[in-house]
Amino acid sequence: MSELILLVVYCAVLGSGVGFLAGLLGIGGGLVIVPILSAILLHLAILPPEQVVIVAIATSLASILFTSTSSAIAHHKNGNVPWDLAPWIMTGVALGALISGFMAALLPEQVVRVIFAISVVLIAIKMFLSSKNNEPTERTLPNKGVLTTLTTITGGLSAMIGIGGGALLVPLLTFFSLDMKKAIGCASACGIVIALFGSIGYISSGSTYFSLQDGFAGFVYLPALLGIVCTSWFTAPLGAKATNHLPVPTIKKIFAGLLVVMAANMMLN
Repeated sequence: MSELILLVVYCAVLGSGVGFLAGLLGIGGGLVIVPILSAILLHLAILPPEQVVIVAIATSLASILFTSTSSAIAHHKNGNVPWDLAPWIMTGVALGALISGFMAALLPEQVVRVIFAISVVLIAIKMFLSSKNNEPTERTLPNKGVLTTLTTITGGLSAMIGIGGGALLVPLLTFFSLDMKKAIGCASACGIVIALFGSIGYISSGSTYFSLQDGFAGFVYLPALLGIVCTSWFTAPLGAKATNHLPVPTIKKIFAGLLVVMAANMMLN
């Protein structure tokens, strides 16, 4: 019981920081949650080491459903969600996330770690380099069919590594010259869809491994989910508000630095 209480307390502290970053960067928080929650589960010896990462990823996605909702509401109020594009992007990420949620359970744990680390390091490099470019090349958004295809891939990879999608969607949308703040707002809204469909996949595929009596809904660990959500819901709007006051290059550098730290943490722990 003492381990369970500690878990909830640790996750509540984690959730407060994750919520702010989710609102600020539109990332959903999975880049932070997955490595730190993995470390917490290992430290408290709640699960065998080989099951830790997939449970952390599934729980991360479930928490993002709540955190991204809070963040998206705040960004919508600030006029930062481009609703003319969002439905097409949401369709793509939903398809990708649903497929990926089932596939990830079949992959070896170390493969998931490597995919996570390589993906976020490449994104970090691209984001850091773009933060130095004050006059980015103007590119036109592709037609909606191509955009949906691109975001299907984005949603699949996001669900596989347990993130809300902002870490992949924001660079993709800004590559096509969408305003950074609108890209973050759109990513927040899409994080809801990725989290919902990805969680369905993880809950379904994990139902044969864990039971509700032990505190699991598939691969989702409910006590950790409760701890994260009880604080992240309230701090996400604060991060969304901060987005309107920080210059875009600063946001990009924060984004890139966070990605590098989380990738290193995932590979070393």
